[in-house]
Amino acid sequence: MFNLDYLFCHVDDFCQQFETQWQQKLLSHGAITRLRAKSLCLSEIMTILIAFHQNHYRNFKHFYLNHVQQYWFDAFPKLPSYQRFIQWVPSTVIPLCVYLKHCFGNCTGISFIDSTKIQVCHNRRISRHKVFQDLGARGKTSVDWFFGFKLHLVVNELGEILHMSLTGGNVDDRKPVIDLLQKLWGKVFADGGYVSQKLTTKLLKDYGIEFFAKRKRNMKNKLMRLHDKLLSRKRSIVETINDQLKNISQIEHSRHRSPINFCVKLLCGLIAYSHQAKKPSLLLEWLLPQSA
Repeated sequence: MFNLDYLFCHVDDFCQQFETQWQQKLLSHGAITRLRAKSLCLSEIMTILIAFHQNHYRNFKHFYLNHVQQYWFDAFPKLPSYQRFIQWVPSTVIPLCVYLKHCFGNCTGISFIDSTKIQVCHNRRISRHKVFQDLGARGKTSVDWFFGFKLHLVVNELGEILHMSLTGGNVDDRKPVIDLLQKLWGKVFADGGYVSQKLTTKLLKDYGIEFFAKRKRNMKNKLMRLHDKLLSRKRSIVETINDQLKNISQIEHSRHRSPINFCVKLLCGLIAYSHQAKKPSLLLEWLLPQSA
């Protein structure tokens, strides 16, 4: 069940520590010379943006006008108009980036990595698309071509996000692996798109990470420990998480009007998932040694 009080308290606790330091850095570097007062504080704006991805609404304007203004007026008594609120959205990009990292889980020694497409327009409209003309790229999945980006995720067996990266749609899945895994430890499991002996050797030698990628059909069999082989069959957990991010948290759609709004929606969708009470998880009691 969605809990507005819990979400706001969690966001507000973060903002109380972050906002003061952030404003001091902006002032010391001369980035801002005037702070215009808003009727809503930063934590209230972030809470509303994140809450949209935790509810069943598919359109933020409809959510704001028909839900926030009607049912949450007591919680936010100084709500501005929808047009004014939209003007404040770009100012939340940096706080949301830092807050998402604050919501990351802890490495348990067992991790799964995968990428998923973030399509920003239909293939028929690629030639006419303007918003991400210089940012997105045309890529290919196992199903079809697309135009947009790739979201690379690393998760643990508890369904918690450990790290993420966003690249162009034409970037090889193996390219951001080092940056995603260099602060983790233990074993990482991936699909056949990550097969690379050079990458596996580098991760083991430089970071002590055992990297297991699904063997392709034209490759020779390689000896694996039984529990590693069984864990490699559990890679579907990250695919389930990607599915929930798209269909529940709504991180992908083709209605973006600016790159900044795209970033805000993507960040809020990932944060909304991180606050999800019940996440996809694996029962790994069979890995524990049996007591005599």
